[in-house]
Amino acid sequence: MTFGFAPSSAASMSTSADLSAASANQLTRMLEPAEWAAAGIPLLRDPREVVSGLHTRHQPQPATAIVAVLDPDERLRASASFTRRPAPADGWMFRNVLLAQLRKVIPHDLRRRTPIRTAVLLYCREGDARWTEEDGAWMWGLRDACTLHGLRCGAYITLTHDGWQVLGEGRGGRRPNADSAPEAFATGGAQPPPPRTGGAASELLRRAAAR
Repeated sequence: MTFGFAPSSAASMSTSADLSAASANQLTRMLEPAEWAAAGIPLLRDPREVVSGLHTRHQPQPATAIVAVLDPDERLRASASFTRRPAPADGWMFRNVLLAQLRKVIPHDLRRRTPIRTAVLLYCREGDARWTEEDGAWMWGLRDACTLHGLRCGAYITLTHDGWQVLGEGRGGRRPNADSAPEAFATGGAQPPPPRTGGAASELLRRAAAR
């Protein structure tokens, strides 16, 4: 004979409420395109040059995120790439991962009254260029990570098999894309900073996906 305890109706209601609250929190940790456009995100002067440079340095595949820091002249000062592990899209988790990468590659600017450097995020993913809830979570995470690191929040760019798109701006192009080969660096300029990959941020996403 087997004995057991059936969960009480109160416990079932509590569990259901907790799950609903967690789901609601995830939905609030994302930004809609209209919210992003109204946030005053600075426009890139030459988005294709930025996208091509990051694509060449990191050669992203789908599920690869690249966070980069630009100076006031849009010169690349630091960048890092990592792979997004399978897990629900959550802006809070994305914020933590982006902040960990920023802390590894560049000092914070929290002592400045006004940020002078800008962080941009390029995310290579499947699908088309239309906004998704995952994009909204990345936007929320980028904005929050920039605040905590003393940076200006810059563009969020998707890279798909169809090309690249600066969300909230309507600017994009066919190349580079998720399938294209990296372009050669322009000669005569300074050597680009070495890319950073993986690290604790990838491990954080891996552990979260395993839960």
